[in-house]
Amino acid sequence: MHVVARDGVAGVSHRAVAKEAGQPYTSAAYHFSSIHELLTAALTSSMDADAAAIRQVVDAADNDGRRDLAELLASVVRDPGRLLAEFELFLLAARDTGLRPATDRWLAALADFARRYTADPVRVRVFVGAIDGLLLQAMLTENPPGPDEFNDMLRVLLPE
Repeated sequence: MHVVARDGVAGVSHRAVAKEAGQPYTSAAYHFSSIHELLTAALTSSMDADAAAIRQVVDAADNDGRRDLAELLASVVRDPGRLLAEFELFLLAARDTGLRPATDRWLAALADFARRYTADPVRVRVFVGAIDGLLLQAMLTENPPGPDEFNDMLRVLLPE
């Protein structure tokens, strides 16, 4: 993820990844036979971790998850390099349908969260798209939203 964050998807090579990891060049090539395989592993790992974080919020049914999700989103935007890398990999899935199962897990986790507040499939879809849009927008501003701002936005998207 560090190489993608620093150099973009186009900058990923076995050599760059091995150097970043402090490993010999051959170790990256041994574990990942192609750059595509390496990028797939990075995207899968990232989306699985993000989906798991959302699912933790979904599973904590005894509270108002919007506040917890707001905290999570605020923590995500505090690491703009990782967020940028995730978006680059996410966009790669638009070109490569083989990567979509990983992105589908992220989208499904967000949809499950929204279903805690609404059964309306249109509102669920709007919520999922809005979250990705808010995260993208946060990368483009000097003052990304904090937990309180995210909480306010989540309450607009998913009112009681």
